[in-house]
Amino acid sequence: MLAADPAVSITAIAAEAGVDRRTVYRSFASREELLAAIHEARLTAIEQVTEDARLREAPVTVALHRYVEGIIGVNRTWPVDLGRMLADEPVRKRRERSVRELTDFLRRATDEGLLRSGLPDGWVSAVLPQLMNIASRQLTDLSPAQAADTVVDTLLNGLGAGASGATPRTATPRARRRAD
Repeated sequence: MLAADPAVSITAIAAEAGVDRRTVYRSFASREELLAAIHEARLTAIEQVTEDARLREAPVTVALHRYVEGIIGVNRTWPVDLGRMLADEPVRKRRERSVRELTDFLRRATDEGLLRSGLPDGWVSAVLPQLMNIASRQLTDLSPAQAADTVVDTLLNGLGAGASGATPRTATPRARRRAD
């Protein structure tokens, strides 16, 4: 609810949760405390996904899929406004550790030939989170594993007709006539 409307009332949040607002206030003295707890939960979930993916030691393709699937799940479970979340200095520093670990992993993927070298610095690190975000919010009819399949295929193979699994479009009747 806070992701959809940062101004939503604690009373509305309590009603959605099926509890009295006093119950919420017993756990969280303020909206800021509630937001901090949500940010903490999201960061903990991201760190767990990173650990479970075994980015340093698992085969790159396996680790990549595990990571993407896990992050899509985190994004769906904790759809918070990252701008607000990262405005908090301790939260931002903690998040930076996860980002560094992902950056190191993507460097490893490039070194092992899974990702193309020669791309601008930080390009893959910028594109991957965007793909995961899109999959999290727009491919909601897919499970996190299925959405991860799409993200990983897009990252590794692109969107061109020569991409793995791509089906070439049939030429239009007009184009076929010109070819004859």
